[in-house]
Amino acid sequence: MIRLAAALTLALAGCSPPALTRAPHPAHPAILSINPCSDAILAAVADRAQIAGLSAYSSDPAQSSMDVGYARTLPATRGTVEEAVLLHPDVVVAGGMVSPATRAALTRLGLPLAETGIAHNVAESEAQVMQLARLAGHADRGAQLNAAIEASLASAAPARAANPIRALVWQSGGMVPGTGTLIADLLARTGFASHSAALGMRQADVLPLETVLARPPQVILAAGNAHSDPALAHPVLAGLRGVKRYAFAPALEWCGGPTIIRVAARLAQIRADYTRRAVR
Repeated sequence: MIRLAAALTLALAGCSPPALTRAPHPAHPAILSINPCSDAILAAVADRAQIAGLSAYSSDPAQSSMDVGYARTLPATRGTVEEAVLLHPDVVVAGGMVSPATRAALTRLGLPLAETGIAHNVAESEAQVMQLARLAGHADRGAQLNAAIEASLASAAPARAANPIRALVWQSGGMVPGTGTLIADLLARTGFASHSAALGMRQADVLPLETVLARPPQVILAAGNAHSDPALAHPVLAGLRGVKRYAFAPALEWCGGPTIIRVAARLAQIRADYTRRAVR
């Protein structure tokens, strides 16, 4: 531990020790992911032996966008530089909000950083899948995953003559997703129209219960915990005629990649149930 601390101190001071000098990347590099959305994609496209570690979020059932059991078989990281040194990856994968200090430290350690950012639509998500699949040396798996995503969306698409169902994705605290978001794209592809967008609301705006009562949607997708956020399950909502409420797991909103397949299936299920009830 003393030797590691000394090596890290030298590296962060701008003098990388010989022990941290890295050879050119192998065809299938060891990858450390410090972003939960990258975790889920890497789990689908990389060999297990290639994954040096995943973000701690993926080991938490309340926050994970992937198989928690699988995530827990791998080292979990909080995204610190010290953990990166201990786990010996060839490359670190992160989202688009890496602090300048972390970026500089990884550079001094000779650790390349691959950033994925936020996918705002299906096309951007599929581009990220291919980015990480190529990084892992398994472009074919990325193509297969994207083909599965497209197949799931095709299966979930409504009949062309069907009118879009006005759906409100209502998150904890009353927050709503805005236009130009992945969930908005997925709603449109599966036969829904964003109710919050129709109200002129933007990403992370808060929609009060009173507005929902005055201008109700056809479907409420409760993407939060009704026990800790009573508004999502307020009894007054039951009095809204023609409005149906459905649980919508928050983890379905957080990431793209393989999560899209689950989102498409859930939205298709909700649309079918709503349509069946509406014709009774």
